[in-house]
Amino acid sequence: MIETAPRPVSPPVSPSLTPLTTTRGAALYIGALLGPGLLLLPGLAVAVAGPASLLAWVALLVLSALFAVVFAAFGLRFPSAGGVIGYVTAGLGARAGLVAGWCFLAGVVAGAPVVCLIGASYVTELTGGGRLARAGVAALLLLVLLALARGGLRASAVAQLVLVGLLVGVVAVAVAGTAGSVRAANWTPFAPDGWFAVAHAAAILMLSFVGWEAVAPLTASFADPARQLTRVVAIALAVTSALYLGLAVVTVGVLGRGAATIVPLAELLRLAVGPAGPAVAAVAAVVLTLGSVNAYINGGGAMAGHLTRPRAGAGAGAGASAGAGVAARPEPRFLAAVAVSGLLLISLYGLGWVSPDALVAIPTTLFLAVYLGSILAAVRVLRGPARWAAVPASAAVVVMLACCGWALALPVAVGCFCQLRKGKQLASRHH
Repeated sequence: MIETAPRPVSPPVSPSLTPLTTTRGAALYIGALLGPGLLLLPGLAVAVAGPASLLAWVALLVLSALFAVVFAAFGLRFPSAGGVIGYVTAGLGARAGLVAGWCFLAGVVAGAPVVCLIGASYVTELTGGGRLARAGVAALLLLVLLALARGGLRASAVAQLVLVGLLVGVVAVAVAGTAGSVRAANWTPFAPDGWFAVAHAAAILMLSFVGWEAVAPLTASFADPARQLTRVVAIALAVTSALYLGLAVVTVGVLGRGAATIVPLAELLRLAVGPAGPAVAAVAAVVLTLGSVNAYINGGGAMAGHLTRPRAGAGAGAGASAGAGVAARPEPRFLAAVAVSGLLLISLYGLGWVSPDALVAIPTTLFLAVYLGSILAAVRVLRGPARWAAVPASAAVVVMLACCGWALALPVAVGCFCQLRKGKQLASRHH
């Protein structure tokens, strides 16, 4: 499989120092949910499940609504904890909270090279070049961003929203410009690889639905959370649903078998605006790569600082998940870890040893593990609608994790790492 943190993971957002209006709150929620993954994931989903991948989009939109209810309740119930470490700790204990935090951090680190490869794919679609060329461009983008982060460059909340606005605009043009070219013949056969492939496609697409945990701390920033939050969540769900479903429909209905590509948006824009389409897509991809990976690095640096700080408390994840940095610059050791892991993954892709969907599987599985911990914690500590939403959500996450195959070893490895680390800390205290 190839937004973040990770949104890759969606870019983290920072709580406002002044009360949030409903409009700005909705913009921040939408910004946390959308990311550069939209430039790639629709094509990968079609490659796995064919036209039936649309069912995966619909199912994940329903699951996204359940996540929204759960994490909004977490933000209201634990406004000081704010992050996934605090939420999981509240329901499952400190050890589970640390495992969730390290899984989240590992997902952020693994997501950065994936986003760089997305940007590089759109560049080489315009300039020409194969897998090695894409890997080279991705490596260059990653090194440039690490150098900028070392110099103290940070992405502001305003810049993040501008980047999200760019993504929304590009996707809207692609959808509106090609909607009239949808062909019924492209929808058959509907499920060429069977119905199990739909679950596999959902596991791939999950990377586009990560983000609710990042904006949960914002609930405390509303002047009237109980009243505003319902409207904000409704607006965010409506906007993201329209974009996701619109893009999914035209990807299949317009491109047909050609939708199984790593640059579906470039193909759609070529049809929507003519020969300039791939150039527009390439510029948008590079800009989004720069912004989102910068947010990944700074948000991940904040999380790393909390996790490596002695006796990190239950609220250690607050700033990290929300993107509030603890220092002006990420630590050199963290940047070195991003460089080593990122260049390794990009090199494996360039040599043809790792496929795009395998690269996406890494951060996706790690984030799914974080979500499973959070949802299980919600079942234990939340009440009312949030608890009822968490029950089916936990079952859905388990199903998607089961479709991740070999990547399931990653959260297990993180758990073993946490156990060894705790053992070393106990041993050092005894000495």
